[in-house]
Amino acid sequence: MDSLFKLRENGTTVGKEVVAGVTTFVTMAYIVFVNPAILGTTGMDTGAVMLATCIGAAIGTFIMGLMANYPFAQAPGMGLNAFFAFTICGSLGYSWQAGLAAVFISGMMFIIITVTGLREAIVNGIPASLKKAISAGIGLFIAYIGVKNANFLTFTSDPGTYSMFGDSPDSATIVAGAGAVPAFNFANPTAILALIGLIITIKLVAKKVKGALIVGIAATSAIGAALQFGSDGAFNVGITPPSGFSLPSLAPTFGKFAEGFGQLFTTDQGIGVAVISVVTILISLTLVDMFDTIGTLIGTAAKAGFLDENGNLPRARQAMMADAIATSAGAVLGTSTVTTYVESTAGVSAGGRTGLTSITTGVLLLLSIFLAPVLGFVPSGATAPILIIVGVMMASSLKDIDWPDFRVAVPCFFTIVMMPFAYSISDGIAMGFIFYSLINVFTGRAKEVSPVMYVFAALFALRYVFLFT
Repeated sequence: MDSLFKLRENGTTVGKEVVAGVTTFVTMAYIVFVNPAILGTTGMDTGAVMLATCIGAAIGTFIMGLMANYPFAQAPGMGLNAFFAFTICGSLGYSWQAGLAAVFISGMMFIIITVTGLREAIVNGIPASLKKAISAGIGLFIAYIGVKNANFLTFTSDPGTYSMFGDSPDSATIVAGAGAVPAFNFANPTAILALIGLIITIKLVAKKVKGALIVGIAATSAIGAALQFGSDGAFNVGITPPSGFSLPSLAPTFGKFAEGFGQLFTTDQGIGVAVISVVTILISLTLVDMFDTIGTLIGTAAKAGFLDENGNLPRARQAMMADAIATSAGAVLGTSTVTTYVESTAGVSAGGRTGLTSITTGVLLLLSIFLAPVLGFVPSGATAPILIIVGVMMASSLKDIDWPDFRVAVPCFFTIVMMPFAYSISDGIAMGFIFYSLINVFTGRAKEVSPVMYVFAALFALRYVFLFT
């Protein structure tokens, strides 16, 4: 183990790595259920999608651990699966087979630009200040996910109320559409359990208890189970007892991407419309996945102390290659884009420093195929506090940003706030790139900016122009 993963060199042990891998898995296990639910709206077989999700995630995570020796896990990305279901197969009207074909092509594109070193050049071309901002922004982003999963926030139709601490809005006022505003809600069972879990885990972390995060998850889950079943189901926190489970078949989705090529490049509406549609899909998939991955890699690497003295990530090419291969493999199996998971920061915070953490997570992803009912005992109220606490930990990179320098502060600020506000890591990075490039041009320091920054700032700007016109 030490020879393969360089445990002593990285100041870790097998025990620490296993605990970290379990921690990462538990915080990301929701994708096993959420991804089939989202992709199922396209007509895909949900059982097959669940298998594809687990196997695709495991393949990517194993490759990451063995090829790059980093404690980063991979799985079908949230946001990317929504883009697949509701944009490609929804508003654009493509079949899910065509959507898988697009994902496969984007994965092959990733492999090519990774082999050529372009992806690594992009990472190294990002200034150190923005890398710190990306890390902090991801912290806010995952903390916001934690707050949402904890049901600390609900959405009301009252435009004059943005927060009602301790209030539970009437269900008739809760809306999910435009114009909804968040309100604190602690009269919800999940919110109560998450608050209990947050207090428990904060105490464990403050006392520097080993494996504090996974212990917090286990303790909170146990409390939730006791409260739910002790009151005969009246206190429902989303815990589902194990039931009979039969292994689904992968056949309904495996290899079906091949059928989608003809549908993807159909010329029923004219060759020009077909080309524009396909190019738009591929650019969107490529940009969103590439920068979500880059953002996650930089953020988690900064938290773990992996960045070198120049702020660059060693073995970045291997890490990105693992992501690229996983995307193509996921498309073959039958799932949307597989990407590096932001929840990897939970494992890093638990002490994960090598690929052994990833191997542990990958094994659990495969086992989850057979133990899916057991995962129902870990409610969102138990994992949400972990995401919030990890967000607190990642906010430490804010201290390394030169805030008095307005030229640095503006792009860093927009990078940080746009991730949770837009619910997108890539949008936060886009704002940072655009404002960093503009402010340096305006202040006569254009030559100090890497050409990579200008190229992608322009691409992001063009994407927004075509998106909103």
